[in-house]
Amino acid sequence: MSDKEVILTPEGLKKLEEELETLKSVKRREVAERIKVAIGYGDISENSEYDDAKNEQAFIEGRIITLEKMLRNARIINSDEIDTDAVSVGATVIVEDLEFGDITEYTIVGTAESNPLQNKISNESPVGKAILGKKKGTVVDVNVPAGVIQYKIVDIKKL
Repeated sequence: MSDKEVILTPEGLKKLEEELETLKSVKRREVAERIKVAIGYGDISENSEYDDAKNEQAFIEGRIITLEKMLRNARIINSDEIDTDAVSVGATVIVEDLEFGDITEYTIVGTAESNPLQNKISNESPVGKAILGKKKGTVVDVNVPAGVIQYKIVDIKKL
């Protein structure tokens, strides 16, 4: 991961900080204990418990480095920065699918905290890119793998 700016909401910042703290204070100790127990089994050259624990340790250390870099490069979007005249990161946007009439509410977030299952979409996703900077009432074409979807921006709200 480069030193690219990471856009976060205050909620996203808190989640990343909590994950980092858990990894450092809980997960590190747990995996160290697993390694210690596995070494106690004897020959580590054919010890799958040892190999699994070392692999998990490498994953945890890699994730810690990634989170620390993300937090170092974080830019926090506060609600007073969110513009309701045009779609911006941090805004909640209600869109209507013009083909099917479905109404969906999305919150535009940075890639670090996107979660499509919670309708938190990245500013770099196809929908996010298409609606960023657009005003209420605008119709946008969104290029998706299945073709082009037309959305009408129904409303723009703060978080």
